[in-house]
Amino acid sequence: MARILAFSDLHLSRHRSAEIRAAARGADIVIGAGDFCNGRNGLDEAMDLLWILEDDAIYVPGNAESVEELRAATSATVLHGQAVERAGLSIFGLGYGVPTTPFGSWSCDLTEEEAEALLAGMKNADILISHSPPKGLADLTSTGRHVGSSAVRAAIERDQPKLCLCGHIHDSWGKSGFIGRTAVHNLGPTANWFEV
Repeated sequence: MARILAFSDLHLSRHRSAEIRAAARGADIVIGAGDFCNGRNGLDEAMDLLWILEDDAIYVPGNAESVEELRAATSATVLHGQAVERAGLSIFGLGYGVPTTPFGSWSCDLTEEEAEALLAGMKNADILISHSPPKGLADLTSTGRHVGSSAVRAAIERDQPKLCLCGHIHDSWGKSGFIGRTAVHNLGPTANWFEV
């Protein structure tokens, strides 16, 4: 049984990063589900705030940083369309905003088709880390729209990992539910604990 600390959407918050660092002392695995900085700015500073976690951390890029930028800024494991084995668990990661966001050219996004192609490599995962939530769960905006990913939802329905850990939609931080046997959690920038 692995004790997992997970968070998303720190957006360069020193206060929240300090809380995550302090909480991580009790974790076997630390998961960051993207958006460490703001609009492709400040990623090195954001990773400096989390450097102590790197040996135990698995990250996916959010739409605020590219996979290349994140890999250059940290020695933590960075997943984007790949899996890693950690503490006897298969963990698959998919970053970026899915579907394409309205935020403009700075945002790192995937179309549903691009996300579907990357998610095709997910087989028998215990945990899916996805920056974007699945369509219809933990993806509700303040305007009442569900803006999650249909490709992420289809991958969960197909593979049924134990957990899907996501973020991205700030209005749904802390929201959770199930898709089949899969527990889905929109994390937000707080310490969220799971045992798998």
